[in-house]
Amino acid sequence: MPGASGVNVEGSCEALCRTLVSQNGLQRETADISQSVLYTSLMGLLLVADNECFLNAVVQCLSHTRGLRDYSLLMSYRDEKFSKEEAKLMEAFSQVLSGLWDVNEGDTVVNPRQFYNIFKEAVPYFSGYSQQDAQEFLRFLLDKLHTEINRRPYVRRTGKEPVQKFARFRISEEAAAMWKKHLERDDSRIVDLFSGQLRSSLHCSVCSHYSNTFDVFCDLSLPIPKRSSAGQVTLRECLELFSQEEKLDKENSPMCERCNRHTECTKRLSIQRFPQVIVIHLNRFTTSRWSISKSTVYVSFPITNLDLGRYGPVDCGPVLYDLYAICNHAGTVNMGHYTACCSDENGWCFYNDSSVTAVSENQLQTNQAYVLFYQRSNSTAAIRK
Repeated sequence: MPGASGVNVEGSCEALCRTLVSQNGLQRETADISQSVLYTSLMGLLLVADNECFLNAVVQCLSHTRGLRDYSLLMSYRDEKFSKEEAKLMEAFSQVLSGLWDVNEGDTVVNPRQFYNIFKEAVPYFSGYSQQDAQEFLRFLLDKLHTEINRRPYVRRTGKEPVQKFARFRISEEAAAMWKKHLERDDSRIVDLFSGQLRSSLHCSVCSHYSNTFDVFCDLSLPIPKRSSAGQVTLRECLELFSQEEKLDKENSPMCERCNRHTECTKRLSIQRFPQVIVIHLNRFTTSRWSISKSTVYVSFPITNLDLGRYGPVDCGPVLYDLYAICNHAGTVNMGHYTACCSDENGWCFYNDSSVTAVSENQLQTNQAYVLFYQRSNSTAAIRK
């Protein structure tokens, strides 16, 4: 097995950046590293410990998220971050990516130990030797990276903020106002790429009043319809189940704004604002009072042209996404293993810790698919460089 690559962020990232910018005629602000002849992705990650394959799988998926990879390797966060918090985790993350996309033909394995140690300092929940969940790790990682590279200054929240009323506004105006308010405090490359906006619509069965709330999301956690062990479902069926109307009784419903009391109502979720990168979590693990179980139902999903327009605002038209990475989970709740499948201009590769092998598209669809990474392909919205 190739030796571990000990990479210094100042030496390696800055050297890679200078090489890409000066020798290949790229600009820091607009560089797309995948267009460079130095582009390579056949790097594996050493297993830090026996039960930390979740880290390797997630990092490989994020390293193939082009907007985040280029931003990290070019160290753009140093020029735009406003957060007073030291970007220790972001620097370590960039160091790992620098090793994965190394311009030199040396070691083909990168050691993420320093990165993971810094992450555990920031998120002690992941300390210890218990089994960890890849989707949970992804959420914590993106949140911590966002905090470090936030473009907005920290503003201390004083008490409970008043609930704003938008009765005179259209839904789109209300949603835009809430999104603007979010960006006043939380604005980073993570938000540019991964953040979207969910709309929760409530319809009171007593007075027929409609009300809407809007929440920011960085992934969609989809339920999997129940099937026999030999059955299979489609990603569309999961999305339909996620967005279908749900009946709420008085005990579980919020206060009706018009009735001013808890009433029976219906609730429906939809996507109000689509992110550039949508992370879809297939919720294979369910928790009961006494145990946790895993669904092994085969979920088929499109590789290209996933259309989420039907789950957005009325008449929003097609909203198309292409798959570029998959985080897989094999095994059981207590004895599992994470791997990744990622694509670049040369095709798909299967990343199993330090092992990297080429795979074809027809090998991607398995009942181990756990987290799907899609890049929007028909977006007209500009991403801040």
